[in-house]
Amino acid sequence: MKNKKSISITLFTLVVLLIGISLNFSLYNGLFNQTLNAEYQILEIEEERSSTDDLQHIIHEVQKSVVQLNVSTPYTDRVGSGFIYNSRGDIITNAHVIEDAESINVTLTNTETYPAAIVKVGEEKDIAVIRVPQLMNHQPIQLEENEHLVPGEEIIAVGSPLGFQNTVTLGIISGIDRSFEIDEFNYENVYQISANITHGNSGGPLIDRRTGRVIGVNSAGIEESDIGFSIPIPAIIEDVKNWSSTTSNDELTFPSEIRPTTTNQEALVEDAQYLIEYFAESITMNDYLNAYALLGSDKQNNTDYPSFRSRYLDILTFDIIELTEDETSSHTVTINASIELNKTNETNQTEVVDYTFTVGYENDQLRILDYDQH
Repeated sequence: MKNKKSISITLFTLVVLLIGISLNFSLYNGLFNQTLNAEYQILEIEEERSSTDDLQHIIHEVQKSVVQLNVSTPYTDRVGSGFIYNSRGDIITNAHVIEDAESINVTLTNTETYPAAIVKVGEEKDIAVIRVPQLMNHQPIQLEENEHLVPGEEIIAVGSPLGFQNTVTLGIISGIDRSFEIDEFNYENVYQISANITHGNSGGPLIDRRTGRVIGVNSAGIEESDIGFSIPIPAIIEDVKNWSSTTSNDELTFPSEIRPTTTNQEALVEDAQYLIEYFAESITMNDYLNAYALLGSDKQNNTDYPSFRSRYLDILTFDIIELTEDETSSHTVTINASIELNKTNETNQTEVVDYTFTVGYENDQLRILDYDQH
Protein backbone atom coordinates (compact mmCIF):
# COMPACT_ATOMS: atom_id res chain seq x y z
CA MET A 1 0.00 0.00 0.00
CA LYS A 2 2.82 2.29 0.90
CA ASN A 3 4.55 1.47 -2.37
CA LYS A 4 1.43 2.35 -4.35
CA LYS A 5 1.09 5.62 -2.44
CA SER A 6 4.76 6.42 -3.00
CA ILE A 7 4.44 5.71 -6.71
CA SER A 8 1.33 7.94 -6.93
CA ILE A 9 3.12 10.80 -5.18
CA THR A 10 6.14 10.37 -7.43
CA LEU A 11 4.00 10.38 -10.57
CA PHE A 12 2.09 13.43 -9.33
CA THR A 13 5.36 15.25 -8.58
CA LEU A 14 6.72 14.34 -11.99
CA VAL A 15 3.58 15.63 -13.72
CA VAL A 16 3.71 18.90 -11.77
CA LEU A 17 7.40 19.25 -12.57
CA LEU A 18 6.79 18.68 -16.28
CA ILE A 19 3.93 21.21 -16.28
CA GLY A 20 6.17 23.71 -14.52
CA ILE A 21 8.98 23.17 -16.97
CA SER A 22 6.54 23.53 -19.86
CA LEU A 23 5.09 26.75 -18.47
CA ASN A 24 8.54 28.17 -17.77
CA PHE A 25 9.69 27.25 -21.27
CA SER A 26 6.60 28.85 -22.82
CA LEU A 27 7.08 31.97 -20.71
CA TYR A 28 10.79 32.13 -21.54
CA ASN A 29 10.10 31.48 -25.21
CA GLY A 30 7.50 34.24 -25.27
CA LEU A 31 9.79 36.69 -23.53
CA PHE A 32 12.70 35.65 -25.76
CA ASN A 33 10.61 36.17 -28.88
CA GLN A 34 9.41 39.53 -27.58
CA THR A 35 13.02 40.51 -26.90
CA LEU A 36 14.04 39.39 -30.38
CA ASN A 37 11.12 41.24 -31.94
CA ALA A 38 12.01 44.37 -29.98
CA GLU A 39 15.66 44.04 -31.00
CA TYR A 40 14.67 43.57 -34.65
CA GLN A 41 12.40 46.62 -34.46
CA ILE A 42 15.20 48.68 -32.92
CA LEU A 43 17.59 47.39 -35.59
CA GLU A 44 15.13 48.30 -38.34
CA ILE A 45 14.69 51.79 -36.88
CA GLU A 46 18.47 52.24 -36.60
CA GLU A 47 18.97 51.02 -40.19
CA GLU A 48 16.25 53.38 -41.42
CA ARG A 49 17.80 56.28 -39.50
CA SER A 50 21.26 55.37 -40.83
CA SER A 51 19.89 55.27 -44.39
CA THR A 52 18.31 58.69 -43.93
CA ASP A 53 21.53 60.10 -42.46
CA ASP A 54 23.53 58.66 -45.38
CA LEU A 55 21.14 60.25 -47.89
CA GLN A 56 21.34 63.63 -46.17
CA HIS A 57 25.13 63.41 -46.09
CA ILE A 58 25.32 62.54 -49.80
CA ILE A 59 23.02 65.42 -50.71
CA HIS A 60 24.92 67.91 -48.52
CA GLU A 61 28.27 66.95 -50.04
CA VAL A 62 26.96 66.88 -53.62
CA GLN A 63 25.36 70.31 -53.30
CA LYS A 64 28.76 71.90 -52.62
CA SER A 65 29.80 71.10 -56.19
CA VAL A 66 26.49 71.86 -57.93
CA VAL A 67 26.04 75.36 -59.36
CA GLN A 68 23.26 77.50 -60.76
CA LEU A 69 23.88 79.18 -64.10
CA ASN A 70 22.29 82.53 -64.90
CA VAL A 71 22.71 82.99 -68.63
CA SER A 72 22.08 86.19 -70.59
CA THR A 73 21.56 85.99 -74.36
CA PRO A 74 20.58 88.63 -76.95
CA TYR A 75 17.07 87.21 -76.86
CA THR A 76 16.34 86.18 -73.28
CA ASP A 77 17.72 85.27 -69.87
CA ARG A 78 17.65 81.68 -68.68
CA VAL A 79 18.57 79.58 -65.66
CA GLY A 80 20.33 76.24 -65.77
CA SER A 81 22.52 73.99 -63.67
CA GLY A 82 25.98 72.46 -63.79
CA PHE A 83 28.57 70.77 -61.60
CA ILE A 84 32.28 71.24 -60.90
CA TYR A 85 34.16 68.16 -62.02
CA ASN A 86 37.89 68.98 -61.78
CA SER A 87 40.41 71.18 -59.95
CA ARG A 88 40.65 73.70 -62.83
CA GLY A 89 37.26 75.17 -61.99
CA ASP A 90 35.66 73.47 -65.00
CA ILE A 91 31.91 72.90 -64.95
CA ILE A 92 29.89 70.41 -66.99
CA THR A 93 26.48 71.54 -68.21
CA ASN A 94 24.20 71.21 -71.25
CA ALA A 95 25.00 72.92 -74.54
CA HIS A 96 21.42 74.18 -74.83
CA VAL A 97 21.72 75.93 -71.45
CA ILE A 98 24.53 78.25 -72.57
CA GLU A 99 23.62 78.48 -76.25
CA ASP A 100 24.04 82.07 -77.61
CA ALA A 101 25.27 83.24 -74.19
CA GLU A 102 26.64 86.77 -73.89
CA SER A 103 27.38 86.28 -70.19
CA ILE A 104 27.22 83.42 -67.71
CA ASN A 105 27.12 83.91 -63.95
CA VAL A 106 27.82 80.86 -61.80
CA THR A 107 26.33 80.74 -58.29
CA LEU A 108 27.48 78.24 -55.66
CA THR A 109 25.41 76.79 -52.84
CA ASN A 110 26.85 79.40 -50.46
CA THR A 111 25.59 82.12 -52.89
CA GLU A 112 29.10 83.05 -54.12
CA THR A 113 28.76 84.26 -57.71
CA TYR A 114 31.43 84.35 -60.43
CA PRO A 115 31.53 84.93 -64.19
CA ALA A 116 32.34 81.99 -66.44
CA ALA A 117 33.96 81.55 -69.84
CA ILE A 118 32.96 78.91 -72.37
CA VAL A 119 35.58 76.20 -72.89
CA LYS A 120 33.71 74.15 -75.49
CA VAL A 121 30.17 73.46 -76.67
CA GLY A 122 29.16 70.15 -78.24
CA GLU A 123 27.81 70.25 -81.78
CA GLU A 124 25.69 67.09 -81.70
CA LYS A 125 25.97 66.04 -78.07
CA ASP A 126 24.07 68.31 -75.67
CA ILE A 127 27.17 68.86 -73.54
CA ALA A 128 29.31 71.91 -72.76
CA VAL A 129 32.16 72.85 -70.45
CA ILE A 130 32.61 76.30 -68.89
CA ARG A 131 35.38 77.55 -66.62
CA VAL A 132 35.57 79.71 -63.49
CA PRO A 133 39.23 80.31 -62.47
CA GLN A 134 38.13 81.39 -58.98
CA LEU A 135 36.92 77.82 -58.44
CA MET A 136 40.32 76.23 -58.99
CA ASN A 137 40.85 73.61 -56.27
CA HIS A 138 37.22 73.91 -55.19
CA GLN A 139 35.83 70.53 -54.17
CA PRO A 140 34.89 68.71 -57.41
CA ILE A 141 32.18 66.11 -57.57
CA GLN A 142 33.16 62.49 -58.19
CA LEU A 143 32.18 60.95 -61.52
CA GLU A 144 31.31 57.35 -62.33
CA GLU A 145 33.22 57.04 -65.60
CA ASN A 146 32.67 53.35 -66.37
CA GLU A 147 29.65 51.79 -64.71
CA HIS A 148 26.16 51.93 -66.24
CA LEU A 149 23.13 51.64 -63.98
CA VAL A 150 20.16 49.38 -64.73
CA PRO A 151 16.40 49.93 -64.35
CA GLY A 152 15.20 50.02 -60.76
CA GLU A 153 18.35 51.51 -59.24
CA GLU A 154 17.83 54.59 -57.07
CA ILE A 155 19.02 58.01 -58.21
CA ILE A 156 19.14 61.63 -57.01
CA ALA A 157 18.65 64.54 -59.42
CA VAL A 158 20.00 67.93 -58.31
CA GLY A 159 19.44 71.27 -60.02
CA SER A 160 17.63 74.61 -60.00
CA PRO A 161 14.16 74.00 -61.45
CA LEU A 162 12.44 77.34 -62.10
CA GLY A 163 15.37 79.02 -60.31
CA PHE A 164 14.97 77.17 -56.98
CA GLN A 165 18.63 76.44 -56.37
CA ASN A 166 19.86 73.00 -55.30
CA THR A 167 16.47 71.32 -55.44
CA VAL A 168 16.73 67.56 -54.86
CA THR A 169 14.49 64.98 -56.54
CA LEU A 170 14.60 61.26 -55.69
CA GLY A 171 13.71 58.58 -58.20
CA ILE A 172 14.88 55.51 -60.07
CA ILE A 173 16.33 54.55 -63.42
CA SER A 174 13.11 53.70 -65.27
CA GLY A 175 14.65 52.91 -68.65
CA ILE A 176 17.96 52.68 -70.50
CA ASP A 177 19.24 53.05 -74.06
CA ARG A 178 16.67 55.68 -75.05
CA SER A 179 17.51 57.56 -78.27
CA PHE A 180 15.89 60.64 -79.84
CA GLU A 181 16.63 64.11 -81.27
CA ILE A 182 15.78 67.57 -79.94
CA ASP A 183 16.64 70.49 -82.21
CA GLU A 184 20.22 69.96 -83.40
CA PHE A 185 21.19 67.57 -80.59
CA ASN A 186 21.26 63.76 -80.75
CA TYR A 187 20.54 61.89 -77.54
CA GLU A 188 21.80 58.32 -77.90
CA ASN A 189 21.43 55.53 -75.33
CA VAL A 190 20.48 57.89 -72.51
CA TYR A 191 18.92 57.08 -69.14
CA GLN A 192 15.20 57.50 -68.63
CA ILE A 193 14.51 58.53 -65.02
CA SER A 194 11.44 58.97 -62.83
CA ALA A 195 12.30 62.62 -62.13
CA ASN A 196 11.10 65.41 -64.37
CA ILE A 197 13.73 67.70 -65.90
CA THR A 198 12.39 71.20 -66.38
CA HIS A 199 13.68 74.75 -66.92
CA GLY A 200 16.61 75.25 -64.56
CA ASN A 201 17.25 71.54 -63.98
CA SER A 202 19.08 71.02 -67.26
CA GLY A 203 22.81 70.49 -66.85
CA GLY A 204 22.56 69.27 -63.27
CA PRO A 205 24.04 65.96 -62.10
CA LEU A 206 22.29 62.62 -61.84
CA ILE A 207 23.63 60.89 -58.72
CA ASP A 208 23.89 57.20 -57.88
CA ARG A 209 22.04 56.89 -54.56
CA ARG A 210 24.46 54.17 -53.37
CA THR A 211 27.78 55.91 -54.01
CA GLY A 212 27.13 59.64 -54.33
CA ARG A 213 28.91 59.66 -57.71
CA VAL A 214 27.62 61.41 -60.83
CA ILE A 215 26.32 58.92 -63.38
CA GLY A 216 24.72 61.34 -65.86
CA VAL A 217 23.89 64.89 -66.95
CA ASN A 218 20.19 65.73 -66.65
CA SER A 219 19.22 67.09 -70.05
CA ALA A 220 15.58 66.80 -71.09
CA GLY A 221 12.11 65.98 -69.83
CA ILE A 222 8.52 65.51 -70.86
CA GLU A 223 6.36 68.37 -69.58
CA GLU A 224 3.77 67.63 -66.89
CA SER A 225 5.17 64.17 -66.25
CA ASP A 226 7.72 62.41 -64.05
CA ILE A 227 9.82 61.42 -67.03
CA GLY A 228 13.30 62.82 -67.56
CA PHE A 229 16.36 61.91 -69.56
CA SER A 230 20.01 61.99 -68.54
CA ILE A 231 23.15 61.55 -70.65
CA PRO A 232 25.44 58.87 -69.12
CA ILE A 233 28.87 60.08 -68.01
CA PRO A 234 30.75 57.32 -69.94
CA ALA A 235 29.27 58.71 -73.17
CA ILE A 236 30.77 62.18 -72.67
CA ILE A 237 33.76 61.88 -70.37
CA GLU A 238 36.37 61.51 -73.13
CA ASP A 239 35.19 64.68 -74.90
CA VAL A 240 34.94 66.62 -71.66
CA LYS A 241 38.43 65.71 -70.48
CA ASN A 242 39.91 66.51 -73.88
CA TRP A 243 38.26 69.95 -73.98
CA SER A 244 39.49 70.80 -70.49
CA SER A 245 43.06 69.60 -70.95
CA THR A 246 43.61 71.33 -74.30
CA THR A 247 42.17 74.76 -73.39
CA SER A 248 44.20 77.29 -71.40
CA ASN A 249 42.83 80.36 -69.66
CA ASP A 250 44.71 82.56 -72.13
CA GLU A 251 42.45 81.28 -74.90
CA LEU A 252 39.26 82.18 -73.02
CA THR A 253 37.35 85.42 -72.68
CA PHE A 254 36.28 86.34 -69.16
CA PRO A 255 34.19 89.35 -68.08
CA SER A 256 36.33 92.06 -66.52
CA GLU A 257 34.43 92.17 -63.23
CA ILE A 258 32.25 90.03 -61.01
CA ARG A 259 28.68 91.16 -60.68
CA PRO A 260 26.33 89.42 -58.27
CA THR A 261 23.03 88.39 -59.80
CA THR A 262 21.08 89.90 -56.91
CA THR A 263 19.91 93.33 -58.10
CA ASN A 264 16.82 94.09 -56.02
CA GLN A 265 15.76 93.98 -52.40
CA GLU A 266 13.29 91.15 -52.84
CA ALA A 267 16.00 88.95 -54.35
CA LEU A 268 18.43 90.03 -51.62
CA VAL A 269 16.00 88.87 -48.92
CA GLU A 270 15.45 85.53 -50.67
CA ASP A 271 19.18 84.95 -51.07
CA ALA A 272 19.82 85.94 -47.44
CA GLN A 273 17.20 83.50 -46.18
CA TYR A 274 18.68 80.77 -48.35
CA LEU A 275 22.17 81.49 -46.94
CA ILE A 276 20.89 81.26 -43.35
CA GLU A 277 19.16 77.95 -44.12
CA TYR A 278 22.39 76.63 -45.60
CA PHE A 279 24.28 77.79 -42.49
CA ALA A 280 21.81 75.89 -40.27
CA GLU A 281 22.01 72.78 -42.45
CA SER A 282 25.81 72.81 -42.24
CA ILE A 283 25.65 72.93 -38.43
CA THR A 284 23.22 69.99 -38.37
CA MET A 285 25.52 68.01 -40.70
CA ASN A 286 28.52 68.77 -38.41
CA ASP A 287 30.12 70.62 -41.32
CA TYR A 288 31.38 73.40 -39.07
CA LEU A 289 34.12 74.54 -41.43
CA ASN A 290 31.58 75.10 -44.19
CA ALA A 291 29.33 77.06 -41.81
CA TYR A 292 32.29 79.16 -40.63
CA ALA A 293 33.19 79.99 -44.24
CA LEU A 294 29.77 81.65 -44.66
CA LEU A 295 30.66 84.32 -42.08
CA GLY A 296 31.97 87.77 -42.98
CA SER A 297 35.60 88.71 -42.29
CA ASP A 298 34.81 90.85 -39.23
CA LYS A 299 32.85 88.02 -37.65
CA GLN A 300 35.68 85.59 -38.35
CA ASN A 301 38.24 88.03 -36.94
CA ASN A 302 36.25 88.26 -33.71
CA THR A 303 35.68 84.50 -33.46
CA ASP A 304 38.35 81.99 -34.43
CA TYR A 305 37.32 78.64 -35.89
CA PRO A 306 38.00 76.45 -32.80
CA SER A 307 35.82 78.75 -30.67
CA PHE A 308 33.08 78.77 -33.31
CA ARG A 309 33.14 74.99 -33.60
CA SER A 310 33.01 74.41 -29.84
CA ARG A 311 29.69 76.28 -29.63
CA TYR A 312 27.93 73.64 -31.71
CA LEU A 313 29.58 70.35 -30.75
CA ASP A 314 26.72 69.40 -28.39
CA ILE A 315 23.99 70.18 -30.95
CA LEU A 316 22.35 67.30 -32.83
CA THR A 317 20.00 69.40 -34.96
CA PHE A 318 19.85 73.11 -35.74
CA ASP A 319 16.48 73.42 -37.48
CA ILE A 320 14.97 76.69 -38.66
CA ILE A 321 11.30 77.02 -37.71
CA GLU A 322 10.67 80.50 -39.10
CA LEU A 323 12.53 83.32 -40.85
CA THR A 324 11.14 86.86 -40.91
CA GLU A 325 12.56 89.96 -42.54
CA ASP A 326 13.26 92.77 -40.09
CA GLU A 327 15.09 95.52 -41.96
CA THR A 328 16.51 95.86 -45.48
CA SER A 329 18.84 98.37 -47.08
CA SER A 330 20.37 98.39 -50.55
CA HIS A 331 23.22 96.09 -49.48
CA THR A 332 22.20 94.36 -46.24
CA VAL A 333 19.19 92.65 -44.73
CA THR A 334 18.39 91.82 -41.10
CA ILE A 335 16.44 88.62 -40.54
CA ASN A 336 14.98 87.19 -37.34
CA ALA A 337 15.11 83.42 -37.03
CA SER A 338 13.42 80.98 -34.66
CA ILE A 339 15.62 77.90 -34.42
CA GLU A 340 14.95 74.59 -32.69
CA LEU A 341 18.05 73.15 -31.05
CA ASN A 342 18.30 69.47 -30.12
CA LYS A 343 21.25 68.99 -27.79
CA THR A 344 23.24 65.84 -27.04
CA ASN A 345 22.76 65.68 -23.29
CA GLU A 346 21.21 63.01 -21.07
CA THR A 347 17.70 64.44 -21.43
CA ASN A 348 18.06 64.98 -25.18
CA GLN A 349 16.88 68.52 -24.51
CA THR A 350 15.10 70.48 -27.24
CA GLU A 351 14.69 74.22 -27.06
CA VAL A 352 13.64 77.04 -29.37
CA VAL A 353 16.08 79.94 -29.58
CA ASP A 354 15.71 83.28 -31.37
CA TYR A 355 18.56 84.64 -33.49
CA THR A 356 19.06 87.84 -35.46
CA PHE A 357 21.17 87.57 -38.62
CA THR A 358 22.63 90.44 -40.63
CA VAL A 359 23.44 89.39 -44.18
CA GLY A 360 25.12 91.53 -46.82
CA TYR A 361 27.72 91.74 -49.55
CA GLU A 362 31.44 91.60 -48.86
CA ASN A 363 33.82 91.64 -51.83
CA ASP A 364 30.83 91.06 -54.11
CA GLN A 365 29.84 87.89 -52.22
CA LEU A 366 26.91 87.42 -49.85
CA ARG A 367 28.00 86.68 -46.28
CA ILE A 368 26.56 86.47 -42.77
CA LEU A 369 28.07 89.67 -41.44
CA ASP A 370 26.78 89.20 -37.90
CA TYR A 371 24.40 87.10 -35.84
CA ASP A 372 23.34 87.09 -32.20
CA GLN A 373 21.32 84.81 -29.98
CA HIS A 374 18.60 86.56 -27.98
